[in-house]
Amino acid sequence: MYQHCTDVVIHIDEDLSDNEIHALEKDLGGMDGVYSACVHERARHLMLVDFNPEDVPAGALLHEVQAHGVHAELIGL
Repeated sequence: MYQHCTDVVIHIDEDLSDNEIHALEKDLGGMDGVYSACVHERARHLMLVDFNPEDVPAGALLHEVQAHGVHAELIGL
């Protein structure tokens, strides 16, 4: 089966603790169709998500972040 990969950046409005960031990375990374989700230590407001848009829409990624009570926006879509 051929798989597509694309990236999206999610801008996180709040200042999150390490535990909150790791929980977001884990939850997004565990979604079907998501290959990875990570926040760089120097850019803690930006989460890069690699995913297959045929398996999961970008809006579902944003919804998962918002389900953590975080205000966020998609960038680069």
